[in-house]
Amino acid sequence: MALLEVKNLEVYYGVINALKSVSFEVNEGEIVTLIGANGAGKTTTMQSIMGFIQPRAGEILYDGQSLVGMPTHKIMRMGLTQVPEGRRIFAELNVYENLIMGAYTSKDRAQIKRDLEEIYTLFPRLEERKTQMAGMLSGGEQQMLAMGRALMSHPKLLMLDEPSMGLAPILVSQVFDMIKHLNETGTTILLFEQNAEKALSIADRAYVMETGSITLSGTGAELAASEKVRDAYLGG
Repeated sequence: MALLEVKNLEVYYGVINALKSVSFEVNEGEIVTLIGANGAGKTTTMQSIMGFIQPRAGEILYDGQSLVGMPTHKIMRMGLTQVPEGRRIFAELNVYENLIMGAYTSKDRAQIKRDLEEIYTLFPRLEERKTQMAGMLSGGEQQMLAMGRALMSHPKLLMLDEPSMGLAPILVSQVFDMIKHLNETGTTILLFEQNAEKALSIADRAYVMETGSITLSGTGAELAASEKVRDAYLGG
């Protein structure tokens, strides 16, 4: 049984059919990516999974349990966490305070301390800047902080929405290296990304989303080699 199953998902904004019978799955331990241009429906898909948007039809099953109609805070307590597009850190709080916000479901101070040490080991830059206001960090550092904050909640499945957006090429490579490392240390990843080349290079499996529909699927390598995908997303 897949860790996450999305089946025939239909979402409307008024009369606009934003998601059209979207189906995909994520198995435990995988990196799965949904690639597509801006407006393809990637963020709507993630928001539907997290309970921010209620679908008109379809199923969302996580670990065999339906998420449709479930409040977002309960979904997060089940081990499903997101890093939204634009990172949405708390700019007026320092790095340490942002990370602590990610542990809001935990009452175990000793565990929180251990988690912080692990985050600082994974992202040494965050320890160097732990007293700095988050709004003063570079874009790459803010992405590290957003990922670190999400990891403080011990996600079983981590969803990342456009983590490369707005970053310089060298930082994009660093972010994708970090995503690969997180997966190798036991976190299942669902990645929503416009940067098809980078996303496909680390994905076990991938889906192409266009105008609210899944149009192609396969392994990351298969889609990277697809002529259609190369023409549309990889510059030929």
